[in-house]
Amino acid sequence: MGGKQDQDEEAYGKPAKYDPSFRGPIRNRSCTDIICCVLFFVFILGYIAVGILAWVYGDPKQVLYPRNSTGAYCGVGENKEKPYLLYFNIFSCVLNTNIIAIAQNGLTCPTSQQVLQSLQQELCPSFLLPSTPALGRCFPWTNSTVPELPGISNTSISQSISGLLDSLNARDISVKIFEDFAQSWYWILVALGVALVLSLLFILLLRLVAGPLVFVLIIGVLSVLAYGIYHCWEEYRVLRDKGASISQLGFTTNLSAYRNVQETWLAALIILAVLEGVLLLMLIFLRQRICIAIALLKEASRAVGYMMSTMFYPLVTFAFLLVCIAYWAIIALFLATSGQPQYVFWAPNSSLPGCEKVPMNTSCDPTALLVNSSCPGLMCVFQGYQSTGLAQRSLFNLQIYAVLGLFWTINWVLALGQCVLAGAFASFYWAFHKPRDIPTFPLGSAFLRTLRYHTGSLAFGALILTLVQIARVILEYIDHKLRGAQNPLTRCILCCFKCCLWCLEKFIKFLNRNAYIMIAIYGKNFCVSAKNAFMLLMRNIVRVVVLDKVTDLLLFFGKLLVVGGVGVLSFFFFTGRIPRLGKNFENPQLNYYWLPIMVCILGAYLIASGFFSVFGMCVDTLFLCFLEDLERNDGSADRPYYMSKSLLKILGKKNKGTPGDKKRKK
Repeated sequence: MGGKQDQDEEAYGKPAKYDPSFRGPIRNRSCTDIICCVLFFVFILGYIAVGILAWVYGDPKQVLYPRNSTGAYCGVGENKEKPYLLYFNIFSCVLNTNIIAIAQNGLTCPTSQQVLQSLQQELCPSFLLPSTPALGRCFPWTNSTVPELPGISNTSISQSISGLLDSLNARDISVKIFEDFAQSWYWILVALGVALVLSLLFILLLRLVAGPLVFVLIIGVLSVLAYGIYHCWEEYRVLRDKGASISQLGFTTNLSAYRNVQETWLAALIILAVLEGVLLLMLIFLRQRICIAIALLKEASRAVGYMMSTMFYPLVTFAFLLVCIAYWAIIALFLATSGQPQYVFWAPNSSLPGCEKVPMNTSCDPTALLVNSSCPGLMCVFQGYQSTGLAQRSLFNLQIYAVLGLFWTINWVLALGQCVLAGAFASFYWAFHKPRDIPTFPLGSAFLRTLRYHTGSLAFGALILTLVQIARVILEYIDHKLRGAQNPLTRCILCCFKCCLWCLEKFIKFLNRNAYIMIAIYGKNFCVSAKNAFMLLMRNIVRVVVLDKVTDLLLFFGKLLVVGGVGVLSFFFFTGRIPRLGKNFENPQLNYYWLPIMVCILGAYLIASGFFSVFGMCVDTLFLCFLEDLERNDGSADRPYYMSKSLLKILGKKNKGTPGDKKRKK
């Protein structure tokens, strides 16, 4: 036994040694990973420079507002009173997919020329139709009719216009959705408030019901598996009596056919029976570790109760994430509209007599009148944005830089939240007298301490995760491009690569999370913290697995309870199955009752995820502190345990101090 223990210590490092000066998160610490910190700040400055460059060269009005053929924006500046663009020839839009390009050819009809000459030169529309606005452009009504033209019927016109309106204008649906939100926004907020209260109560009540709830859930899982075994046996017995065998069926791609053979149900029965046996053995032989996990869940609930401000820290993370995403979206919009628009000659039928003299697809001036009757329908249309200039020549590189900035900043913000919460919860565990020894502002102190000393370490961990995520994005892009041409072997190789990168990302997230906990406690750099956390967990791998699965099961049930409860209440209320709550609180009359229901469910899920993410971070932090406590201390007067009395009782340990030392104990 001694040799095996020595080998384990040699493989996964030696247990932490007692440090008489350690009293929780180190206060006297220095900056870590300075090189990565400098690199991160330089990158942020470059990110700001990209934003400035995009702002200088980009013009989002090119997307937000339509242009007429003179290049002027509709609804802006001197055309502020003219917000809509009128199509001279709606058939050009029907025959051309570049709606924005054709939309830029509406001219102000001159009054000084003869009407016939203006029509021949297509300076004025040859007919007008009742229209409705869509995206700042005038589209005819679907029941509008015009004189019959060669090759075009009123039916085709109506169908084409209807298609345009269906694809570009969802005004009626949008108005109804807006009306539904106007009628139900108050009740949506009430539902989100209910989700918040349920999430908070569930976490706070875990200190009382964690034990019974975990065992009820475990028994529930065992019962479901037992029923599955019974059902598989019944199906197997019936098919066995009928003589339905896989040898009679043979190989087929119709998977549903395998439901009618006895071997399928026999295999399912064996798999479920093995799972049932494994879970029962785990419940018998790992009951002490399950009890430790339950005690840690109770302690986490207690920690949250003492530091309620931690439950609302996800709002800070959400605000930072919103800034990161909004900044990237603005940069992407400005980069996409950088450059001046280019116009070229275009005609519906360039093969007609008189058009061969016109250099089609060559540059033209949209502000100049096209007086050329020899080529019918000749227009100067929008082709695209010029590719010259600093921003245009480096457009792809700037977009890649912006995407990298998006991933890195988002991962850094998430890392900041994890490290801050870990610092706050670690100060709770290492307080010998709770709550007297807990710092006055544990969350604020952890936030300032993390920003001051560990920005570089957070950037280091976030960068590693970002590179893996970028690799996954590139692989998904390649898979999408080659999906039509790839053979089965290529598909298998890409699938293996994607699976490996997914596993690598999950492992890095797990390693980073625990590294940030060690950084928050001891103030060391990222690599040392990651190594120490990994070695500590590997020395207690069975406890890690049990705690992780018990916590996942409990938090899954909590999310199911909150989201399911809010969803059911929202469904019964918005569908009118719950009667009016009072004279001034009537059920809203909705066009689409499912819309506020989906908003309530999504909001409840986000709220529950935010609260339970804090609780999960608390459990992980207390668990690492618990493992460190076991290795550092032995319960003597000089080296007392910091864990709770329930954990001491489960482990069969106690603090052996003198009567004077009892004053230090809780």
